[in-house]
Amino acid sequence: MSDAKNGQSEKSFDLDTLKNIAEEVLTEAKKQGATESEISLNVGRGLSVNARLGDVESIEYHRDQGLAISVYMGRKKGSASSTDFKMASIHEMVVAACAIACHAEEDEFSGLPQQDLLATTFPELSLFHPWPLDTEQAIRLAIDCEQAARSYHTDITNSEGASIQSFDGVSVLANSLGFNHGYPASRHSLSCSVIGEREGQMQRDYWYSSARKEQGLESAQQVGEKAAERTVNRLGARSISTRKCPVMYSSDVSGGLIGHCIAAIRGGNIYRKSSFLLDSLNKQIFPSFMHIHEQPHLREAMGSAPYDAEGVVTKARDIVHDGCLQGFVLSSYSARKLGMKTTANAGGVRNLTVESGELGFKGMLAKMGTGFLATELMGQGVNALTGDYSRGAAGFWVEGGEIQYPVEEVTIAGNLKDMYKAIVAVGNDVDLRGNIRCGSILIDEMTLAGTD
Repeated sequence: MSDAKNGQSEKSFDLDTLKNIAEEVLTEAKKQGATESEISLNVGRGLSVNARLGDVESIEYHRDQGLAISVYMGRKKGSASSTDFKMASIHEMVVAACAIACHAEEDEFSGLPQQDLLATTFPELSLFHPWPLDTEQAIRLAIDCEQAARSYHTDITNSEGASIQSFDGVSVLANSLGFNHGYPASRHSLSCSVIGEREGQMQRDYWYSSARKEQGLESAQQVGEKAAERTVNRLGARSISTRKCPVMYSSDVSGGLIGHCIAAIRGGNIYRKSSFLLDSLNKQIFPSFMHIHEQPHLREAMGSAPYDAEGVVTKARDIVHDGCLQGFVLSSYSARKLGMKTTANAGGVRNLTVESGELGFKGMLAKMGTGFLATELMGQGVNALTGDYSRGAAGFWVEGGEIQYPVEEVTIAGNLKDMYKAIVAVGNDVDLRGNIRCGSILIDEMTLAGTD
């Protein structure tokens, strides 16, 4: 296993071969009568190691490959997929997709994107950094990470384990408009979760680090100690009485708050009229200091891509400027349904960035003064149609700008429209581990439901 992983290079993916396969699939689709077609191919490999209590729980080395095709017979669409790249299987897949299209209903909005919107230049985004990690090294890192957590404090009494994952692969996208491009990418992560106990009360927490390249990861010791620190800090948690107070979302959960906004302005929810932001285009939905934008071409960032899932070129753009909604999140299909132009968001947003203010984490606590710091959210209590928001939460009670004690078993409630307008500050403690890059967010007032 270690020999198979160690020393592999980008050439082993053979990008040119995959692009040639894509061309063969497109040719086959045309032979079967498709007026338009689109295909995506991906090949990847990875190593995953899980360790618990100093022993290896699992080791997995995997190779994956797959291709999917969408064909159009006029405005009728059919799709099929396969994991077999042999031409006989490809032929069967294309025949199946075309048969489905023949029996599908006409949809005037279906079809490929406009040809002049497809990417023609491809910036180097530094997304591919394979990690020559063999199995023995991965085991050592996972065990060291967990050991750092278990030895951090005597209140750490058990562990859910540590995990290390390394993945790299290549994706190719091609269509009958002449687009055929692919590129390799990698992602690596290290995580740990431990359990603490004090005076009969048990708590658990975790931490993880993720990056495109191994040098971007926090060390095994840092990840383990952070997981343990978070767990110990939660010991002694209590509930509090129901009240209205300021609420601050820590940077590792604040992205979810922004994610609800993005979900509400996705084309599908807009044309189905199932969004609380349905009539908000060019209207103020956040305070005037809020600026939310996409940066799809950041080097080494987790959400970077030269084009979207349809091949449409990605560009930096404002979604919210001076608090006003500048545009929706659209694919070609949803754009046609709305009589608009695609925003190159087939497959989602990329490196969504919430511009931060001048305050760090401690400065944000000081600005809040007295209130609730949310560090974990539970449940799915968000109504996309009305914006009503109700999430279980855990975190800390803050007084005088200082954390006083941990809190559990509370519910944060409000309406997202009101919550967005009540944001008073965004911290510069930005979490860069995912696709939403956001610091802590302070909301002026919300309802906290606890024990009466």
